[in-house]
Amino acid sequence: MTDTASTAAAEADAPPIYLAGHLAPVPDETEVFDLPVTGSLPPELVGRYFRNGPNPLPGEKLDHWFAGHGMVHGIRLKDGRAEWYRNRWVRTSLLDGHSWIADDGSRDRSVTPANTHIIEHAGHLLALCEGGLPYEITSELGTEGPRTFGGPLSNGMTAHPKEDPETGELHFFGYGSQPPYLTYHRLSPTGELHRGETVEVPGATMMHDFAITEHYVVWLDLPVTFDLALVGHSLPFRWNDEYGARIGVMARDGEPTVRWFDIEPCYVFHVGNAREDAAGRVVLDAVRWDRDTFRTSWSLLGGSKVHARHQGSAVSAVAETGHSTLHRWTFDLATGSVREQAIDDRGVEFPTLNDNHVGRNNRYLYAVTEQLTDVDSEAALIKYDTTTGTGELHHIGADRAAGEAVFVPAADARNEDDGWLLSIVSDRSGKGSDLVVLDAADITAPPVATVHLPRRVPTGFHGSWIPDTELEHVS
Repeated sequence: MTDTASTAAAEADAPPIYLAGHLAPVPDETEVFDLPVTGSLPPELVGRYFRNGPNPLPGEKLDHWFAGHGMVHGIRLKDGRAEWYRNRWVRTSLLDGHSWIADDGSRDRSVTPANTHIIEHAGHLLALCEGGLPYEITSELGTEGPRTFGGPLSNGMTAHPKEDPETGELHFFGYGSQPPYLTYHRLSPTGELHRGETVEVPGATMMHDFAITEHYVVWLDLPVTFDLALVGHSLPFRWNDEYGARIGVMARDGEPTVRWFDIEPCYVFHVGNAREDAAGRVVLDAVRWDRDTFRTSWSLLGGSKVHARHQGSAVSAVAETGHSTLHRWTFDLATGSVREQAIDDRGVEFPTLNDNHVGRNNRYLYAVTEQLTDVDSEAALIKYDTTTGTGELHHIGADRAAGEAVFVPAADARNEDDGWLLSIVSDRSGKGSDLVVLDAADITAPPVATVHLPRRVPTGFHGSWIPDTELEHVS
């Protein structure tokens, strides 16, 4: 057999990239107590770190990485010890085999993988996925069921709600393939749904994230749109050159009137933060994907049915296309102008910050270098100083992949970066995983502590640190 034929045969037998290596799902649920730790866990870390991500059932066929059933991985820390690790599927109606279509022909929003994020609000733990209702879970990772907050959520709930650090309100939205395409909601600090508004947009876009500031909501109306022809074959969204690209600024209070700013075509999965500057302008920092980078990566993850047969060429195309990079848009509400600028040219994703600065001035953002494939030899966590655009690196290594870095404020914090970063790091080969704890004020230093997990944790999506003080009323 020729080298070309051997390579083609190997590619034909290879699984899709999202079912192999550090992305591969695990086949079961488990729990282990008294985990080994290298270094010293800060004793003030008393709570649970939860991380959500897609994990199809054994043997289940998927057309896209994003479609797998949600599985939450949890690590319990207390008194300088790692008391336990456990993983559980979110027991959704989709996991039970229910159809997306209700008996009356409508979309059943309780049928969702609940696979993208997990947050706490008003004493409730919520597993989130933008396609449907949130699912409430217990502090031990049992599933309670879908939650509607006592009101209709016609378009579900984004996986990226924003809690205002001063008011305690939770801002979120839902989008759908039929009008109303976009709805805006707000929960009170105690969990009551007390605002719901339709926001007018021309079509069904895949709006994964948004932002808030002290006085505004920032909307991302970008050219990745619903395509009916893809229903039943994959996630039904594609890049749409005809849709255009714009970002909207809407007052948080009053009528839902949006001031729209046209921008260069791009897509944004994840926002770092937004704020109002001294001149009253709205400043948004987010990770920007250009057209070619988005389309090639979306294909690699299954969006265009690119699976094992073309995996090698698709990986090479991602490497050659470009990167998703940290970008800034500044919106002048007085003049109607917008300024766009790159903050950095390194490929990154999953931007996070000290949540006490959501919607307010922040100096630091944390991100993960792109590591979808093994072509990236600089796997690292990055700490950005957004005032200077500089970044400091904590190198992970080419043979490992880091998950989103969650910031935990120190108990005696005086500075924005006084605290810890938590990230699950996994071998690219799929051999094992660790929970790494870094000093956020000195990200270049070796880890403060490393919790050695009893099993591999697939590189997934988003998570939260939930201190015990926020779980007092959670069952």
